Amino acid sequence: MTFRLRVIATTTVAVTIAVLFACLASYLSTHNAVQRSTDESLYSAASHSSQFGQGEIVAGVFFQIVFPDGTALPPSADLPVDSTVLAVAKLKQPTILRTVSVHENTYRELIVPVPVGTKLQCDGGQCTLRTSAAQVFSVNISGQQHQLEVLALRLIFLAIIGVLLAIVLGYLAARAALVPLEEVTNEIEIVTATSNISHRLAEGRNDELGRLRRVFNELLSSVDHSQQMQRQLVLDASHELRTPLTSLRTNAQVLSQADRLTTEERLQITDDMVAQVDELAVLISDLAELARGDESNQSTEVLRFDELVDECVATARTHARTRNVTIESNIEPCVVVGRRDRVVRAVNNLINNAIKFAAADGQVRVSLHLGTLSVDDDGPGVAPDDVPFVFDRFWRSPRARSLAGSGLGLSIVSQIARELNGTVSISRSDELGGARFTLKIPIVDDADDSIA
Repeated sequence: MTFRLRVIATTTVAVTIAVLFACLASYLSTHNAVQRSTDESLYSAASHSSQFGQGEIVAGVFFQIVFPDGTALPPSADLPVDSTVLAVAKLKQPTILRTVSVHENTYRELIVPVPVGTKLQCDGGQCTLRTSAAQVFSVNISGQQHQLEVLALRLIFLAIIGVLLAIVLGYLAARAALVPLEEVTNEIEIVTATSNISHRLAEGRNDELGRLRRVFNELLSSVDHSQQMQRQLVLDASHELRTPLTSLRTNAQVLSQADRLTTEERLQITDDMVAQVDELAVLISDLAELARGDESNQSTEVLRFDELVDECVATARTHARTRNVTIESNIEPCVVVGRRDRVVRAVNNLINNAIKFAAADGQVRVSLHLGTLSVDDDGPGVAPDDVPFVFDRFWRSPRARSLAGSGLGLSIVSQIARELNGTVSISRSDELGGARFTLKIPIVDDADDSIA
């Protein structure tokens, strides 16, 4: 079933139910009003029964007395005495109000028990009953029943008209509601067919369709930005790969004439090629890490951030010895939530970056307090003009271009910080004079319990 048919069906069902309930309520209210009026006239006649005699018709109410032996005063061919009347006459039943049909006529009857000794109006005046009896007050309601039947037929006809009108209204409502939606669908189909993600929908009014248009525009903007970032990454990666590949090609060409080279020259070329291959491996690894983003085989878990930092510092000290760089640490216990491999990668990148830029025989200081990791070095620091570009992909400061690296390490740290709902920033180290990188990660509220 199409969405249009569902709208039509829903509208039709809703209107049909409303019409049927309205017709039923109208019929029941009319029926109850008529019956209540008839019953009130019967009770009124019963309350004044001592003022008129048997057989009289007062305000449309016929009155008669029925004795336990079935005798009725006055007798009536239209209203025969049945077992219900006799039971009341024998005082075996209380007052009864009922509707009976006799000879195609419908009557409303009030049957009231009369005990022995009751005084009634007789032909010669008042008389006293020597036996129990039943007073029967009846009204012919055949005309009223006919009017109710006519009303029921009219209401059924009105309900049919209402259902047909509901179908028409449902179709018109679906058409009016779906025209703007079809326009949006057509525009989306155009975007799909042309792959023109720079196209934007007119947002229109501030309603549900306007919200749909705005959300779709945001989706297009997100996809457009993602594609631009992807293209830029490919361009930057190709540029970065070109230099080591060119060097490798040149060295390979030179090495092809190895018979003209000295042993030292051959060893130098071989060492250069190994270093260039290592540089390519690091670059490819960083590109894979950056492209993978927050996708990881590991699941999110509660981590002892201080223990991870300790492990990273211990590993980095081995590398720092090659430059005689000393790493000091001041680490306080804290607990965070994240993927272990991503957190370790961010910490390693920050510490290795500090080691690379620290002065020879210099110092790196690592501190952790309440989820805030600070890594200081005594290097030249970052120039104020370069600060906005530090976390860009493949960006390297002029003084760092002669050093090994892909320019992706700090970009990966920035990406991981966003994944962890944290932040990473750069400033000047007050203690060591170089750069200070600060990684802030939200800690677990019940950190004390987790550490214990």
